[in-house]
Amino acid sequence: MPPVVEAAGALVWRLRQGRLQVVLVHRPRYQDWSWPKGKLDPGESLPGAAVREVSEETGHDVVLGIPLPSLEYPLVDGRIKRVSYWAAQIAGRPDAAALIARPPVPRASTDEIDRTRWLDVAAAAKKLTNVLDCEPLNALVDAHAKGRLVTRAVVIARHGKARRRSTWTGTELDRPLTPVGVQQSAALVPVLSAFGVTDIVTSHWARCRTTIEPYAEATSIVPRDSVHLTEAEHDSSPERVEAEVDGLLRSGRDVVVCTHRPVLPTVLKVLASHAVHAAEVALPSRDPYLKPGAVLVAHVAHSEKGPRVVATETHRPPIG
Repeated sequence: MPPVVEAAGALVWRLRQGRLQVVLVHRPRYQDWSWPKGKLDPGESLPGAAVREVSEETGHDVVLGIPLPSLEYPLVDGRIKRVSYWAAQIAGRPDAAALIARPPVPRASTDEIDRTRWLDVAAAAKKLTNVLDCEPLNALVDAHAKGRLVTRAVVIARHGKARRRSTWTGTELDRPLTPVGVQQSAALVPVLSAFGVTDIVTSHWARCRTTIEPYAEATSIVPRDSVHLTEAEHDSSPERVEAEVDGLLRSGRDVVVCTHRPVLPTVLKVLASHAVHAAEVALPSRDPYLKPGAVLVAHVAHSEKGPRVVATETHRPPIG
């Protein structure tokens, strides 16, 4: 297989007088209209790159929503370029804490992007230079028609790589992360910020608290400890874990929940019970469900029948 160049971007959308609109950018070098997007920086996550590129090319800070179809096409040097896309909305006051965790982003030069324009989706489809760019647009329009475009993120995080039980002389309560686990924790910050996380719930055991600590410090969000999310409490009462996760799905908040591998099957069971079929079958089904330091993002829409998980995605840290 030829080498793959990873890139990321977003379809930034809004509603104006009931009409769905999106942002297009014009690139003078190519004389084309397209979505804001760009290549990943070294060590950068796909979600982190998406919000950075949108900010550079449009001047808007955004929060990512549901994933949209990615596009692949060949480059002149024989490599394949793969662009991952999300639906995104311009960040508002409720997202302020998540935005604090992002570094400043300079605007792209006018040699790179010289115009941006909001267009109704029908006009945008005609304006796009590359017909392939209509694929994520069609998915965006379809999600809007189904009431699945306005979502909140419930992010399930497995703590970073921890010291082995066999080499730790303390208790499970204070078993720490390894240096790799600490790096994995830092790598979570841009991912959680990209999805606008403004609430933190964590097992009070040290390895979970340490995993979520870099994001808490970057955002000044005070984590809420949950005894129910520890391995020991889960063993004695998985029903309490189910109730905790169900409540977070119904809360309407963008939240990260940090817990342990043995707790994940119960968490996933609750997500599946609220999920549309496509999202349900996409959930991890085999142990270990998530690698250390990885996250599962459940995109939750709210309907008259309650919360619905309409899409899921998984992101692994670049370390470990």
